[in-house]
Amino acid sequence: MRFSVLASGSTGNAIFIENDEHRFLVDAGFSGKKMEALLSGIDRSLAQIDGIFVTHEHSDHIKGIGVIARKHGIPIYANEKTWRAMDGLVGNIPLDQQFQFDMETVKSFGSIDIQSFAVSHDAADPMFYIFHENERKLVVITDTGYVSDRMKGFIRGADAFVFESNHDVGMLQMGRYPWSIKRRILSDVGHVSNEDAAIAMSEVVEEKETRIYLSHLSKDNNMKDLARMSVSQTLETCGIRPGEFVHLFDTDAEKPTELVEV
Repeated sequence: MRFSVLASGSTGNAIFIENDEHRFLVDAGFSGKKMEALLSGIDRSLAQIDGIFVTHEHSDHIKGIGVIARKHGIPIYANEKTWRAMDGLVGNIPLDQQFQFDMETVKSFGSIDIQSFAVSHDAADPMFYIFHENERKLVVITDTGYVSDRMKGFIRGADAFVFESNHDVGMLQMGRYPWSIKRRILSDVGHVSNEDAAIAMSEVVEEKETRIYLSHLSKDNNMKDLARMSVSQTLETCGIRPGEFVHLFDTDAEKPTELVEV
């Protein structure tokens, strides 16, 4: 498998995954025009996409879904409650492009198996995905208020993680957001902080080459350098020295990461 985090942040999220047979997106939180531009940055296009897997109905994950589905005839996969929550947000998607992907199930596309699992986030029925091929494992989880033991069981031992590192707690607490929003972000159905992301990672990585992409950074309450430093320091405190077998990578809100093999 190969993948690229096309863009990730408060304004939108989309991840590209492919093998020699299929090309997929997890979410499409940008306009169709922006999605095309992001894909062109890795020499791919929307016309090549075989399916889009929706995590939840928040606009930074589904903004382009309707337009892209209608223009390119791409199948869309989501669970039943997410489909209902998207009603009225994505326009009319033809019935033959609507596919149900139930929670904690697996769908196979040639040699790729895609597994769904539940997270804790303030959406109708949020879930994320694990891509398996030839004993290689890619985990995508960009929105959750905390990482439960059940979630850790699903994601443990991945070769690559696209993992939420949303905010620095100090920046959030001292920032301009009203307290109601701060409370929501810090809650169990909000977003994971840099330190909590690192603690969760320390409990699921195994002693093998592992890539961790820090994703969904808040524009107002985080910075790339701060996230990387905080995660690195916390991992070291937990006994894992970044650079030995765990490697940290930035993601960007406006441009894709390099297309790499898992």
